[in-house]
Amino acid sequence: MNIGQASKQCGISSKMIRYYEQIGLLGTAKRSASGYRIYSEQDLKTLSFLKHARDLGFSSEQMKELLSLWRNTGRQSAEVKQLTLQHIETLNQKIAQLQDMVNWLQSSADHCPGDHQADCVILKDIEQGK
Repeated sequence: MNIGQASKQCGISSKMIRYYEQIGLLGTAKRSASGYRIYSEQDLKTLSFLKHARDLGFSSEQMKELLSLWRNTGRQSAEVKQLTLQHIETLNQKIAQLQDMVNWLQSSADHCPGDHQADCVILKDIEQGK
């Protein structure tokens, strides 16, 4: 299967597939006689795994670790759980930060008359970092 077909099947752009190869998340693809990348069934499984991990917000470094654990049938599930719990904590921190931003913006919007006047409390709050 060529890169375009792999991209379509896995839902990952060709550019991202090449990037995954470049950073070592995906092994270097075999090449056809004409130089096109050829992907195996295992490559497609790996790409699918990477897509799902990325969709869950794992970083490239975390995905390297997850791939290593996924490929290692002698692993202990405790390792996977530890990595996952750390990721959950990071996501919860991001959620809290996003909620703080929403609250801040909502407060500014609540104090803005939203009329035809040029004076804008939202822009002033952003300027002052309130």
